[in-house]
Amino acid sequence: MRAKAMLLAAIAWLLAASGLAAAEPCSNVSHSGARYLVCTFQPSVSTIRVFNADQGGKPYGSFRSLEAALERQGEFLQFATNGGMYHPDMRPVGLLVENGKQKKPAVTGGGWGNFHLLPNGIFYIGAGRAGVMETNTFLASGIKPAFATQSGPMLVIDGRLHPKFLPDSDSFKIRNGVGIDGKGRVRFVISDDPVRFHDLATLFRDKLGCRNALYLDGTISSLYWPQGGRRDALFPLGPIIAVVGIARK
Repeated sequence: MRAKAMLLAAIAWLLAASGLAAAEPCSNVSHSGARYLVCTFQPSVSTIRVFNADQGGKPYGSFRSLEAALERQGEFLQFATNGGMYHPDMRPVGLLVENGKQKKPAVTGGGWGNFHLLPNGIFYIGAGRAGVMETNTFLASGIKPAFATQSGPMLVIDGRLHPKFLPDSDSFKIRNGVGIDGKGRVRFVISDDPVRFHDLATLFRDKLGCRNALYLDGTISSLYWPQGGRRDALFPLGPIIAVVGIARK
């Protein structure tokens, strides 16, 4: 057993030295004096889905519950984050599409709270591609995604910051969001420090190269990344965006 372990360690070292080892999806980034964790996935390679409720209609409510459900069907949870605003019963406020079926229609009207700080937007996945788009633009596009979730506000819209963000705002919170960079990769970001909307938006646009990015939430911002020792479980969750793998037999 000792010889086998030494052999495996040597192979791992050789792979790392040759640059063949798979890069970790998440890394620490600093921007405007604050710390963030940025996790990057290529939708043509990784299986990205949106989850809210099981087949019986009961919301998962947590990463742990979703993890257990996936394991029962021979899959595993590689990465996950909260996926948009939700009501007290953990049902989504806006659009939700799971496995090509619309479970909740999009909300286009105004109202109270960050979701209604218009324009808000849609994160969607389908046919090995992912996107972030302003809500009305998405609805007019005719796109039929496999998975989608609505949240708000938009952080970056076609390269421009949301018009209501202030660089000197006194609203600081832990925040997270999702954007699509110039290579079509999905970039999930969660702050380690309280930050302004403006700070998070400029990180997506200026440092990560995302022309479109969407806010996911503030206080309840949560992340599941077991390889990095992260399994947040402080708050109940509504929609969850997850990267799923198939368990090896």
